[in-house]
Amino acid sequence: MDNALDFLLEQAKDNEEQAVLALNKAQVELDDYYKQVQQIEQYRLDYCNQLVQRGMKGLTASEYGHLNRFLTQLDETLSKQRSAESHFKTQVENCQDYWHNTRTQRRSYEWMMEKRLKEKRQKEEKIEQKQMDEFANLLFSRRKAQR
Repeated sequence: MDNALDFLLEQAKDNEEQAVLALNKAQVELDDYYKQVQQIEQYRLDYCNQLVQRGMKGLTASEYGHLNRFLTQLDETLSKQRSAESHFKTQVENCQDYWHNTRTQRRSYEWMMEKRLKEKRQKEEKIEQKQMDEFANLLFSRRKAQR
């Protein structure tokens, strides 16, 4: 039975390690997502500032149309990126839940093993105490018989 618990504990530790790795990966992906959105927003802001500066110097209708289409494409890209946020957040939440579950399972196995070890020690202590009592009774009986 101890071998089975040892095996289960090792499995639980491996699962927990994998869960931590998955959680770290999901968190990095979420952080990368936020950086990417921030970069696109900054690029859009810079582009708008360029558009204003070029507009002050004068733009043809064709140039304005081209620049405006590009700005529209940037806005669409930002919109798509922002809609992906829930996916990355859900990944992190799912990985956190999985990690908590694997940690709880590992702790349960450790608790069971500690409980068994404690019970085994108590049993051994009882046996030892019984042997000491029997030895003390034997000595007492011998001394009594020698008198």
